[in-house]
Amino acid sequence: MARYHAAVCRLCRREGVKLFLKGDRCFKEKCAVEKRNTPPGQHARRRGKVKGYGLQLREKQKVKRIYGVLERQFRNTFHEADRLRGVTGENLLALLEKRLDNVVFRLGFASSRKQARQWVSHGHIRVNGRRVTVPNFRVKVGDEVTLSPDLTKNVFLQAAVESSSGRGVPEWLRLDAENLKGSVVREPQRTDVTYPIEEQLIVELYSK
Repeated sequence: MARYHAAVCRLCRREGVKLFLKGDRCFKEKCAVEKRNTPPGQHARRRGKVKGYGLQLREKQKVKRIYGVLERQFRNTFHEADRLRGVTGENLLALLEKRLDNVVFRLGFASSRKQARQWVSHGHIRVNGRRVTVPNFRVKVGDEVTLSPDLTKNVFLQAAVESSSGRGVPEWLRLDAENLKGSVVREPQRTDVTYPIEEQLIVELYSK
């Protein structure tokens, strides 16, 4: 576990931004980016500035890691966003936000998206009363997300709920903390995504 945490910290420092891969640790002073916001390695400060294609590729990789999406899934999601009406970059972020594993994390039922994917894959998440085991299942307005009775007794879930109280829930979701359930009240908007993402760079990358 310690090796995993160290590897994730190096990844965040290399990208120069929090990727929120370690759950609540990313919101505390222990976060490696807060303590030492430089790339790992002896000659980190001597590295040249990334430009052009490198910036676009790094932005895509950053968003993939934040949401835990593989390359093919990400590319397919982008093409779907491009076919929708509106701004492609904002459509892309909205589609990623509506993934079930992200919704579980955003509601505070998991300390990280990785843990949220585990809850979903193991059949602990219900959408409108039906069990869903696909992490990239996309929620819609009006959907209700609940937990299986077994998961509500899980000590890791209880720890996640307690520690996520200060993280807040985005406005497009509504949380019923007492009954451990949430609902989708509207479509996610660009202002709901507070991560430092420049989605236009991703659009430029895929438009070549």
